[in-house]
Amino acid sequence: MLPIATGVRAVRHWAALVGLASLLAIGGQASAQTEQQDVVNAAETTFLNFMRDPDMTWLQRHISGVKAVLIAPQVVKAGWILGGSGGRAVLFARNEQTGRWEGPAFYNLATASVGFQAGIAVSETVMLVTTGKGLNSLLATSVKLGGDASIAAGPVGAGANTDVTTDFVAFSRSKGIYGGLNLDGTVISVADGWNHAYYGRAVLPTDILLTAQAHNPQADRLAEALSRAASTNTSMR
Repeated sequence: MLPIATGVRAVRHWAALVGLASLLAIGGQASAQTEQQDVVNAAETTFLNFMRDPDMTWLQRHISGVKAVLIAPQVVKAGWILGGSGGRAVLFARNEQTGRWEGPAFYNLATASVGFQAGIAVSETVMLVTTGKGLNSLLATSVKLGGDASIAAGPVGAGANTDVTTDFVAFSRSKGIYGGLNLDGTVISVADGWNHAYYGRAVLPTDILLTAQAHNPQADRLAEALSRAASTNTSMR
C-alpha cells in the first residue's frame, strides 16, 4: 500500500497531465479553426459594408424576404486569355419558424472562363438565395450557377427598382482591371473539410442550416448582423 503522501502526489500528477491534455486539445481545435474564423470575420466585414453602401439599396430592401445569404469576402479572378476565379464563402439560412439565422456552412467557389482578358481582380460578393430551389441546390454536394440554378446580377445604383426573379441574386464589388465579376457558370461546392474543422466533427450543410445540430458561437455576431438587417428592411414578399 502506497503512503498517503505518495498517493496524493500521484493524483496531483495525473490531474496535471489530464489538464495539460485538455489544454492541448482546446488549443489544437482553436488552431484548426483559425482559417475558418478569419473567413467568417471577413464575411462579417463584407456584409456590413454592403449594408452601408448607398449603391446596394436593392439588396438592403429585399434581404428580409430571402431564404439564405452566401457571402464570399474574397473572390480572386486572374488570367491571360484563359481565366478563372475562386474563393471561400459562408452560407447562412433563415429559419422561417423562429426567424433565426443558422450557419455558417462553408463553401468553395470556382469558375473557368475563356476570352480576351488580362490582369487580376479581387472581388467581394454577397449572394441572396431567393427561392427554395436555390437553397436546396446548396444542400447538395455542388451546384452550377446558370445551369442547376438561375442567377442574375443584382441591381445597383439607379437600377435599384428593377424586379429580379431568379434563384440567386448576386452583388459584387471589385478592384482591379476587370470591370466586374460574372458568376454565371460558377460551381459552388460544399467545403466538407472546413465544416469539419470549424465544428470539430463531420457535419452536413443540413446539420448546420436546417436542424441547427451544429453551432459555433464565434459566428454569432454575423448571424445577429443578418438578423438585424432582415428585421429593419422592407420585405420583398
